[in-house]
Amino acid sequence: MLIHSIGLYMPTMCGLIVPFRELLPVLVTTLLFVLLGLVIFALAFVVIQKVTPFSVRKEIEEDHNVALAIVIASVIFGTALIIAAAIHG
Repeated sequence: MLIHSIGLYMPTMCGLIVPFRELLPVLVTTLLFVLLGLVIFALAFVVIQKVTPFSVRKEIEEDHNVALAIVIASVIFGTALIIAAAIHG
C-alpha cells in the first residue's frame, strides 16, 4: 500500500499497475528513437534544399506551390515509414 501512495507504480490504460522500473527503459528508448527520427527528418530536408535549384521555403510559403509541398510531405512520410520499420524490426 505504501508503494502506491508514493507513486512508484503508474496505472495503465487497462487499469493494471506497471512498475516504474519497467517503464523507464521504454521511455528512454522512445526518446532516443524520437531524437533519431528528428535528426533523419532534418537531414532529409537539408538534402532536398541542396538538391533543388530554387528556394523551397519561397516556393511553398510565398508562391503557394502545392505540388512541391506534396513532394516534401511524401519524402517526410516515406522517411517516417522507413524509420518505423527499422524500429519495429
